[in-house]
Order: sequence, then C-alpha cells, then structure tokens
Amino acid sequence: MKSNKKSALKENDGIPQPESISTSSLQKIVAKRKVQPSVNELISGILQHDKIALSRAITLIESTNPEHFEKANEIINGCLPYANQSVRIGITGVPGVGKSTFIEAFGTYLTSIGKKVAVLAVDPSSTISHGSILGDKTRMEELVKDENAFIRPSASGETLGGVARKTRETIILCEAAGFDTIIIETVGVGQSETAVHSMVDFFLLLKIAGAGDELQGIKRGIMEMADTIVINKADGDNVAKAKLAKTEFNRALHLFPAKNSGWIPKVTTCSAYEKTGIDSVWNIIAEYLELVKNNDYFNAKRQNQNQYWMLETINEQLKNHFYTNPSIASSLENYKTQVATNQISPFAAAQELLKKYFE
Repeated sequence: MKSNKKSALKENDGIPQPESISTSSLQKIVAKRKVQPSVNELISGILQHDKIALSRAITLIESTNPEHFEKANEIINGCLPYANQSVRIGITGVPGVGKSTFIEAFGTYLTSIGKKVAVLAVDPSSTISHGSILGDKTRMEELVKDENAFIRPSASGETLGGVARKTRETIILCEAAGFDTIIIETVGVGQSETAVHSMVDFFLLLKIAGAGDELQGIKRGIMEMADTIVINKADGDNVAKAKLAKTEFNRALHLFPAKNSGWIPKVTTCSAYEKTGIDSVWNIIAEYLELVKNNDYFNAKRQNQNQYWMLETINEQLKNHFYTNPSIASSLENYKTQVATNQISPFAAAQELLKKYFE
C-alpha cells in the first residue's frame, strides 16, 4: 500500500546564479582593447604616470611583431629625455632563496618611505614548451596593490642569465613614468648574471644559511659582481646560522680585489618573512650611492652601460637579420643535415652560410 506521507528530503528549485561579470562592462572592456592608442597617446600616458599606458607600451617593446618594432622605438625615444632619474637595483639568488618574498618586503618598505618602485621580475621559460608561469604578481600580493608600485613579470626566453630581451628598454619607460627605484629580479638558475649586472647601478646577491649554500656561494664571478650579500631567512632557529654565514662571507670578500668604484662590499642579514633587517639593506644601498655619485663612478658606469647596450643591440639585430634572410633560411636546414652527418665541418658550413649572406 502506497504511503501518503511526504518525504523529509525535498529538492527545491535552485536560485539562478548572477553573472560574475557585467555584460555591459565586459563589452566596454573589449571595445576599449580593440582601440589601439597611438604612439603619442602612449607617451603622454606614460609621462602622466598612467600604469595602463605603461603596460601597453611595454607589451609593444616585448612584441616580436615587426609592425610593433618602429612604434616601440618611437616610444623609447619619446621617453628617453625623462628617464635616467632612478636607482637601478639588480637582485639575484638561487631558486628557493626567497627572492619574491624579499622583493615584496623591500618594495613595501621603499614605498613606505616615499619611493616609487617598479619591479621587473623575470620568470624562467621552459626550454621545452617555451612557456612561463609569470606568477610574481601572485606571490607579491601586498606590493601589487600598492599605488606607488608597479610589477611587470616577463618571460626570460632564451636570454643568457634570465634577463628578458627588452628589459633594458623597459627600464627607460618605467623611469619616464616616475618610478625612482627600479628592481630587476633575475631567474637565478646558475647562468651568467652579466646581463643584469650591465644594466643596474647596484647588484645584490641574496643567499640563505644552513642549506649547504655557504661554500656554493663563494664563486669568484658572482661574488666579484655583488655590491652586497644579503643572507635571507634569518629568523627562528636559523638566526645563529645566518650570523655564522655572514662572518664566512665577510672573510671571503676580503680575498677579492678592490672594486673600481672604491666600494667595499658588505654582508648583512634579514628576514623577508618577518620583515626585519630590510631597512639595513636600503641603508647600505644609500651609502653606496653617496660614494659613487661623489667620485663620479655612477655616471661613468651609466655611460659605459649605454655603449655596451648599443653594441649588444647591433649584435642582436645582425643575428635576427641573418636568420630571417630568405637565402639563409632556404639553405640552413640543408647545411644542418650535412653537419649532422659529418659531410662538412660546422666551421666550414658556417663560413659558407656567412659568405652567402654577404653576397
């Protein structure tokens, strides 16, 4: 016999979910993105400290589209008279040393004392898929919301040292946009750090103690480039280890020849997580800047860097022009096959391709 009792289990009609994004707002955003601002509009926006204009201009600079190349050059030339009024700081260190956490703590401290900070964070690109996560904005949750800060993650691509191909030009745009402190974060995967060293005023090497990192850190090349060594994660049970590492690095630094700047590199400790010791890092940088500006090393270094990047740009353009040359493109695969099968030596093949290019 069928029961007339109603079940306690009853499914009510659901409430329709509201749209997560307003359709009208979405249409406005799409329409705005379709309208490409002119070069003059982008330059004007950058000089008015508009972060959207700055981001769009950087996208043009990073683009490999030949149509964007001329626009990018016009923007750079338009911003150049308003650039060079900043301090450029390079920060490197092995993965896991806490670069992103340190940069957020350091950047937040700088904005708290009235600085305007631009962070050019270079993320490693996969050698297989050539993709990059670009997660620095996610890791720097506090700094990304700061009105006086700008974070631009870029993929390292195939550039030596993990410095994005157009980072040098991006610095000029950020300076024109009013940012007086430019921080460049390298990938820090053991490759040459020469690229970042050649575009900054101050080079900071981030280390950690208690991870077998002390002896690995005493490498002549990277130590000679460093203007200061900051031992991060000096908190909790790691404080004593950090102090010991500081002593060891100080001893190691005395083994290296004096710098042309007249600066004696310093070692300090900090905890980016607890935000302690961050002010000491800035005090060291300020002390360095006072020294090199008084002895004219600062301007001399900037001039040498400009000349270096002119030559690097020539080398890059020549390389690109070579590989995009139709005659070379049609012959290259054939020569690669011959080299692989030992029909011709790599050096002879290169000479023949160069001869064909210059004909």
